[in-house]
Amino acid sequence: MSRSTRFDTKKVNSELVTLTYGTLVAQMVKDLDTAEDVNKQLERIGYNMGIRLIEDFLSRTGTGRCLDLKDTADKILSAFRLYLGVQPNVVNWSGAGDEFSLILESNPLTELVELPDELKQLKYCNMICGVIRGALEMVQLDVQSWIVQDQLKGDQNTEIRVKFIRRLEDAMPAGED
Repeated sequence: MSRSTRFDTKKVNSELVTLTYGTLVAQMVKDLDTAEDVNKQLERIGYNMGIRLIEDFLSRTGTGRCLDLKDTADKILSAFRLYLGVQPNVVNWSGAGDEFSLILESNPLTELVELPDELKQLKYCNMICGVIRGALEMVQLDVQSWIVQDQLKGDQNTEIRVKFIRRLEDAMPAGED
């Protein structure tokens, strides 16, 4: 008789992403001079990922244009569920309605991670901020995104702040009138 083992593919995928991301960050820490350089590089990598992920997200979900920033926040929640398997909370809306926070009670990227004291300036999940910025730029929304609280630094949750800057105009590439 053969013995069959079943794997929870979502758990395996989550662990693979966690370990791969941790290896990437560890190598960047070795290769770059400062934690600030690593933070910038992680944001840039995330931005490039976001530019590409938005097409996959739109084709998988079949969603249309965002009507307002609240609709955008809902779609960001859907993306977190789809790609990271977590459900953040949207809180702390600004009075003008142009800024909000995403609260992650659990973050799969940080499950197996401890930051040494000499890396307290490292924004380990800065890639997520870049993904948000890159994806939203591709749907004509210019935003800023940054980490406010980080579980790796002793905070209860991970908080990512998103601020709407402006709506981008569709632009034709230079030379294509």
